[in-house]
Amino acid sequence: MKDFVDPVEALRQNTAVPFERAKAMPPEVYTTDAFMQEELRHIFAQDWYCVGRASALAKPGDYTTAKLAGQPILVIRAEDGLRAMSNVCLHRMSTLLHGRGNTKTIVCPYHAWTYATDGRLRGAPAMGLNEDFDRGDYCLPAVRCEEWLGWVFVTLNPEARPVAEELSGVAKLVSGYDMTNYTETFYEEHVWDTNWKVLAENFMESYHLPVCHAATVGGLSRLEDMICPPGLPAFNYHTILKDDTLRIALAHPSNDRLQGEERRTTFLLAIYPSLLITLTPGYFWYLSLHPVAPGQVHIRYGGGMSDDYAQDPDAQQNFVDLKDLLDRVNIEDRGCTEKVYAGLCSDAATPGHLSHLERPNYDFAQYLMRRIEAGCA
Repeated sequence: MKDFVDPVEALRQNTAVPFERAKAMPPEVYTTDAFMQEELRHIFAQDWYCVGRASALAKPGDYTTAKLAGQPILVIRAEDGLRAMSNVCLHRMSTLLHGRGNTKTIVCPYHAWTYATDGRLRGAPAMGLNEDFDRGDYCLPAVRCEEWLGWVFVTLNPEARPVAEELSGVAKLVSGYDMTNYTETFYEEHVWDTNWKVLAENFMESYHLPVCHAATVGGLSRLEDMICPPGLPAFNYHTILKDDTLRIALAHPSNDRLQGEERRTTFLLAIYPSLLITLTPGYFWYLSLHPVAPGQVHIRYGGGMSDDYAQDPDAQQNFVDLKDLLDRVNIEDRGCTEKVYAGLCSDAATPGHLSHLERPNYDFAQYLMRRIEAGCA
């Protein structure tokens, strides 16, 4: 049995080393409830969290729900635009909506208290005999919600910088992709038995592709083509060049925004804390992660195509075929990341040195340390 190690102090020592001598994060950062509570308090309760694409919330009444740092929230398309609010009834405190869907009103499943899509209470059965009850006193508490390049973000922090300011560097980096005009065509939710950071780091590096994905995309992934520049405060990224074996991974002929090798460049964007986007000139897919327990992660998984391809008769079938490939890749990633978490729980777990292809993982560790230190200051 290992002696107790303070996970925050272990991470502090780990991140004090320059990248040229860096090691993977210590096991306690992944396996202890104490560190997860620090993350929930100082990261997920403070930073922006992505609930998906605006294209999936396009019609009045479209909604999605989430649990953010322990707080049930809902995001709904009201008459005046997207709104986020508490997903807890103001009567006996049942949660209200669940999953995704469309509704004209928000009806509590316990006593049928009914709220408008702007959060105001519209109806409350059998309340006429309570002399103090006034329907006008009730409105679901608002939660900050912003759209950015077609993504929908929420935060519990009233002082968080606007998303557009926080992610201005991302917008400049991928401006030629016109990310607003990518339409989500599939969405799923999963829970895997691994730590959320293990899955995030797995996305951030393509070093594992030739091995973990040998049966799918590994043969198309050349380590020498992977570029992993230093990250920025709010995100990191790396790029891969795609060949013409998958046409919808390349810029559409009508796209005059991308030039030269840009037309076949895939960006793998890790937007802190937990939005992971594979962005090609023709299609995208994403994961949005939230910890459930040290050894469990909730995953919002979606994707779709650039609207540049909307009128191409074969593009939709190409994307159906691609989705089948992505699902097989996900199965491989699940196996790899759950094995990593099992290893992290071993008394023999000892972090090794990072490859130059794992630069994003180093930057991610630096981000985690900055946020936790700022929260504790």
